[in-house]
Formats: sequence, structure tokens, C-alpha cells
Amino acid sequence: MPSSPYIELHANSAFSFLRGASMPADLAAAAARLELPGMAVCDRDGFYGTPRFYHAANEVGVRPFVGTEITLRDGTALPLLAASRTGYQNLCQLISHAKQTRRSASPQSEIQNPKSKITPADLRERKRPCYATWDEVAQYSEGVIALTGDTEGPLLSAWRTGGNDAVAEPLDHLQRIFGADRLYVEVQRHRVRGEERNVTFLRDLAASQSLPLLATGGITHADRSARAIADVFTCLRHHTTLDGAGRLLAPNAERQVRSGRFMTEKFIDLPAAITNTARLADRLDFTLRDLGYEFPDYPVPPWDNMLSHLRHLVYSGIRDLIPRVTQKYRRQIDAELALIDQLGFCGYFLLVADICRWARSHGILVQGRGSAANSVICYALRITAIDPVKNHLLFERFLSEGRVGAGGRPSWPDIDLDLPSGELRESVIQEVYRRYSPHGAAMTANVITYRGRGATRDLGKVLGLSDDIMDRFSSLFHGGDFPHTIELEEQLAKSGLPRAHPRAATLAKLHQQLHGLPRHLGQHSGGMIICGGRLNQVVPLEPASMPNRVVVQWDKDDCEDLGIVKVDLLGLGMMATLQDCFELCADRGEELSLYTLPADDPKTYRMMQEADTIGVFQIESRAQMSSLRRFKPACFYDVAMQVAIVRPGPIVGQLVHPIIARRHGGEPIVCLDPEVHERLLPILKRTYGVVLFQEQMLACAMELADYNGAQAEELRRAMGFSRGTERLERGLNNLRTAMRKHGWSDRIIEMLIES
Repeated sequence: MPSSPYIELHANSAFSFLRGASMPADLAAAAARLELPGMAVCDRDGFYGTPRFYHAANEVGVRPFVGTEITLRDGTALPLLAASRTGYQNLCQLISHAKQTRRSASPQSEIQNPKSKITPADLRERKRPCYATWDEVAQYSEGVIALTGDTEGPLLSAWRTGGNDAVAEPLDHLQRIFGADRLYVEVQRHRVRGEERNVTFLRDLAASQSLPLLATGGITHADRSARAIADVFTCLRHHTTLDGAGRLLAPNAERQVRSGRFMTEKFIDLPAAITNTARLADRLDFTLRDLGYEFPDYPVPPWDNMLSHLRHLVYSGIRDLIPRVTQKYRRQIDAELALIDQLGFCGYFLLVADICRWARSHGILVQGRGSAANSVICYALRITAIDPVKNHLLFERFLSEGRVGAGGRPSWPDIDLDLPSGELRESVIQEVYRRYSPHGAAMTANVITYRGRGATRDLGKVLGLSDDIMDRFSSLFHGGDFPHTIELEEQLAKSGLPRAHPRAATLAKLHQQLHGLPRHLGQHSGGMIICGGRLNQVVPLEPASMPNRVVVQWDKDDCEDLGIVKVDLLGLGMMATLQDCFELCADRGEELSLYTLPADDPKTYRMMQEADTIGVFQIESRAQMSSLRRFKPACFYDVAMQVAIVRPGPIVGQLVHPIIARRHGGEPIVCLDPEVHERLLPILKRTYGVVLFQEQMLACAMELADYNGAQAEELRRAMGFSRGTERLERGLNNLRTAMRKHGWSDRIIEMLIES
């Protein structure tokens, strides 16, 4: 049990972009280690890191609270906490409105530093400024609780620059908007000279206005080790160097996560400021489990419903594609329809099919990719062009009742649509915006992190290294993440920065700490979120760098983890080439389409077997051409295997030669090991006993570890997670534990995992 009622209600993560130095998971881990019962992450002008903190905190038993710091026109920052879903929705709308409204900061804002010695690095502030007005704060204040903020807050900032008289205006705004019931006077202590004057002023102000005091840590990093990165971010934010930063840098590491006992002793003269943290936390009922996201219903006539409309389109479509619809097709269609209806996904399939229909009606080639090809319904709706019944594809790879997503909800299917890159794809994206604008659609974000050359250049600026050294470094080094400091030191030495240089070791050490932290927000290559209501009440929206586009503040993994549905509209150069080819054939009187091209043409397979594939998408590389002659694909499934084996996993795992040898009878088919051969043969027979596809790994986990659908779905997500290896390692450790419980030896377990 915690030794104090203290709860930390004001922390910045690294998703405050240059204002916090620790990842949300590190803040959650620190809170758990110090026995804090709860914490609020209040990132600047957004909820960028909120989903990650929510999941990380729940995993370690820390209650996550949702908040943000809103930048006002004068450059001050107002911390706001969501007390309810209404409050959260209002904060999303406030951030969205401020982000999407073009306005500049007032002259006293710190955004521009006339003494800047290096070029601007805060891309978030340059590209997507967020300056809210008091009227906007008032408009979106229901369900929101305000803190007065720290030295960057409107009250202390006014008092420090203009004295008591200057406090009247921001105090009047705060009291008028939030009243005495939803306004807390925030007080912090960081062992800084002169700060007791601030504390005395705030204590007296709270007493005179009958407002509650609230102690916070003003957290910017999880522990002392991250203080150096906090200084680096301060320099980047103010466009200066460590040597020139002076008093801009924090004088100590006091803004780290502290225990309740530590904070109680720090505010022993203000005990109410500590107990008020728990009282306020009791009022904060909102969690991300209560987002309220809904996928839009597809519009159907009043006398119809989505299921019957989908059934009509599917049977109509399959009759156009297949001369004779046999019972086998009907059984598969009816089974898929029943499951889709049971899971509530009819509208999703209708909407994706409608996007495809619109694209084709405007002469744009569109093709579904991935596991959607396993669905006969996707085939009938012309989302995909592969007949899964004819090609013996397993529907459960695409969708099953056992796949459980966020909060116990069914996991949404994932349909990716390939479109010709360029203007044609953009026209489809803009059509989706048009249908659901202005608040119902947006692109998913892509968090750009500090890595490799970019991280080193930014650190070089902060450390004052010469442009010549950094330019040589950039010209010599073209990629990679420097997993070890010695590799970075060697590369810097080649660029003219010897190991003995006083800043070389510092740069290498800081690089390891900076690696992987968020730098700025980008946009996903094609993932679009579509919402049945107002998306700007579910997640803040902001303008993308591309014109006429809007982006949410979360990436695809955040959205998937919270049950938010995306549709991928991906640009592919080869689709543009195919479109050109079809048009050229049409000019010659030969009408071709993806649906009429034969999947069993002997001449085509003969060319593949002879490696005559220069210019053929996915099988034109030297590695592909080399293995084509040996593998000799003879059917469509063989082509899928051929593409799959020339990847890092099978190559590093030394699986290519065994697959080819077994295919041609050169060695017997053994599914991992004789001990598990019979149990895994139904799963691995088509791939000659080798785990080649992701769904085979999941099926093996269900067979050997008795995984249910939810566990298999989490393993799938972990295998596809792109933000590092932690989630994958956790998923594999869970698999190890489950297999041991079922009596499997470590040898068998590691054989499966290494496969």
C-alpha cells in the first residue's frame, strides 16, 4: 500500500515534444516502483502519448488519468484534466479547434528566441502551432478541471512579470470559466532559489479566493538518468547550445517522479495540498476505455438493413464472377455472412466495397491486399481479385470469432487497398474526406523518432560541433540506428571527431538515451480513420503537412489497441503501371482486368521457373530470381510461398534450402520436430513443415499452448508491432510460459519461437 495519499497529477512525457524526456511507459514504471497509486500525463497541446501511458499504467497497477497542457495566445500553458467523457470530448475539440485555426502567438510568447544560435528543431511548433483563446477554453470547459499551472502557467507567469495587478485578468478568466469547484491552485517545489516567493504567493492567493491548493511534481522525466536528455530538449526548443543555454536549463533533476512520502515531506507545511491530490483523483472518472468511438453505419433504404443489403451485393457479385455458383460457394458465403453479422461488421464491408466501387467508376484501379484475399465475400464485392474457394484459402486467417480486440471487443478485420500512387490515390482519399468531413475522417499519425543520422545531427548542434564535422558524418553515413556506442564513435572518428575529443563520449552516450524518443508527428502512408460521429470528440485532429489533409494524434497501433477502425488506402507504383498497361491494352481492343487474368497460365509459370522476371513486382530481385529456378512455382499458392521465403526471417532462420529440398523430395517433411510432427502437420503441410506465414505461428500457439482467440490476437499484434521489441518479447515470453504449462520442453519451445 502507498505510504501517502499523494497522486501525481501533472507529468509531461516525451510526447510533449521537447518538453518531456521519458516515454509514457517509463513514467508508469517509475510510478509503480515508487508506489504511486495514480498519475496524470498532461502532454502539451495533445493526447499524443495518452494511449501508451494508459496501457502501460494499467499493466503495472497505476491508475492513469487523462490531461493536457493547452498553450494560450500569450504562450502560457494551462493544465486541464478530463473528469468525464464529456470533459475528454471537450478537450479533444478544444485541441482540434486550436490546431486547425490559423493564428500566431502574441509577442510575449517564448516560441521565437532572438538569441537562437542554431536552426529551429521543434518541428511540431513550426508546423502545427496551437494557440487557444480564453473564449475557446470556456466553450469547451464542461467536464474539465483546471490547474493554474507552474511557472509557465497563466497565473505565475503574470505575477512574475507584472506583480499582483497583472494576476487579476488571468485569475478572472479562470474563475469565470471553472468556478471554485473546478479550479485548483497548483504549487510545486523544485529546490530552486526564490521559489518560496512563488509558493507564498500561491498559498495566499488560494486562501483569499477560497480555492484548493494542489501539490504536483511538474514531472518531465522518470528518473535522474533522463535529466541530460531534458537539457538537450531544452536547447533544441530554444534553438541554442548547451554552452549557451545558461539559465534556460533546469538547475537540478527535481522534476523526476517522486514517491508519495517524499512529496508529503516536501509539502509538510501544506498538508492540504497533498490530500487534495487524492480528492481530485476521486473526481476523475474518465478512462480511455470509455472513448465512445463508433464505426459509421452504411446508409441503406428504410425497408432494408445492412445484412440483407450486403447479402444481395455478395450474391449479385459472385454470379458475375463465377458462371455457376455451387453449394460449396454458397456454404462459404453464408458462413462468412453469419460471422460478419454476429460481430457487427456489415457496415465495414459495405463501406470498403463502396470505396472500391467509387474508385472503379472513376477509372482508378483498386485491389485489396493481405488476408482479405481469404474471404469469398471480399472477392464477391470485388475488394480482392483472388477466388479463395478455388485456391483453398483459409477464411479464419482473415476473420474469426475468437479474435478479440481492445476491451474484449471483436477484433476488426484489416483490409488494405492498393491504389495507383500519385493523383489517382489522392482523389480517393479526398473522396473519403468529402463524405465524412469536416470531423468524421482523418489520417492516422506516424510518430517520427530520433534515430541514426538525424539524432546525431541534432545532438551535434546542441553540443556545438562544427557544421563541417556533421556534414562529413551525414555524407559518410546513410542509414542505421547505431545499436552500440562503439559503432557511433567509429563513424564520428571517420568524420573528423576523434575519440579523444571532449564531446565525443558525451555525444555517444546521449545518442543511446535519445534513440527512439519521439521527435515530431508525421502521417501514415495511407491509414484513414472513419468515425460514425465526430472524430474530433474521440481524438484530437490537426492539419497534416500535406494540403487538404487532417491527421489524428495517434498512430495505427494506438488506434487498433483502442478499437478504432482504419482503412488503408495505400499508393503503389506497380498499380499505376498495371493501370497504364490495362489502358494500353484497351486502346488495342483487348479488355483486361485483375478478375479476368488467369491464375493458372502455364506460360507464366514457365517464365517464373526460368527466372524471366525482370520488372515483375516482388519477384524481380536477384535473390528472388536465384530461388525461382530452384523452387519452381507451379500454382498461385507457390507464388505466395516464393515471395515469402525471400525475406529476412526465413533467410536468417536458414529455412530457404530445407523448403526447396522438401518440395522436390530431397529430404523428408518434418514439422519442427518428430515430437510435435503429427499435431502440427495439418497446419504446416502446405509449407513443407516450415512455419512460413504469421497465421501458421498463431495456429501452432493455439495447438501447442492451447491459446484462445484473444491470446492469439495479442500475439499477432505483438509480432506486427513496429515500435520496438518490448511487446514482441513480452508476447513470446507469455507463449513460453503457456507452453511450459502444457508440458513442452524448452527445446520444443525455442524451436517454435526461432522458426
